[in-house]
Amino acid sequence: MTNQKWPDQIWLVRHGQSSGNVAREVAEAGGFAIIDIAERDIDVPLSELGEQQAAALGHWFNNLAPEHKPTVVLSSPYLRARHTAQLILQGIGDRHPPHTIINDERLREKEFGILDRLTQFGIAKHHPELYEQRQHVGKFYFRPPGGESWCDVILRLRNVIDTITREYPGERVLIVAHQVIVHCFRYLLEHMDEKKILGIDRASDVPNCSVTSYRFNPNIGKFGQLELRAANFVAPLLEAGTTITDAPDKTGAPKP
Repeated sequence: MTNQKWPDQIWLVRHGQSSGNVAREVAEAGGFAIIDIAERDIDVPLSELGEQQAAALGHWFNNLAPEHKPTVVLSSPYLRARHTAQLILQGIGDRHPPHTIINDERLREKEFGILDRLTQFGIAKHHPELYEQRQHVGKFYFRPPGGESWCDVILRLRNVIDTITREYPGERVLIVAHQVIVHCFRYLLEHMDEKKILGIDRASDVPNCSVTSYRFNPNIGKFGQLELRAANFVAPLLEAGTTITDAPDKTGAPKP
């Protein structure tokens, strides 16, 4: 009899490159205030390269032994994440579970509220008081009007972890979401503090279709814990000859 509450494995995957990633790079490079993209954030699609990245990752998962493949797939409901999850499943094929994707709104992108679609220059230009406040408070606690702080995201992810430990003990869970979601899961699963997770965030962005993975270790603590095995793993893309990209999503303020 086991007291294991955790999945055997968790993979955290950021979606493939999106058209929003591309539009943000263009806007930042050109010194524009507004990121030129018409869709709602939830409807921003993958770029052609993003589709290639997701397919490459699906091929990598397919090459894993059956006992190491995902058995559960959870996804942000945003189009770029759902499409990434679908392409990964297509790569795995129909011979192995899972056969469906569970969309969970708690895995959605951080909401940027009034700062949606603004570049760093745009925030300073249109909302100088918020720009100054964010610089003072820091992104971990700063909540733009109508949006979320990192703490708000962490709060909803605590609830996701409760669901995972209740419904998927012993399973192998693939989570496809967004850069801030990956960072905030790391904050929770690795018991970090604000300084440590923001240091990781400052050091580098999470590459599109990179894998951060955890495996259950029964020898940690009384009942075992998840142990980090890889962070921002991009070998599946390199092996496929696919371009690595790590641009931030189309919305939100820059790093402090």
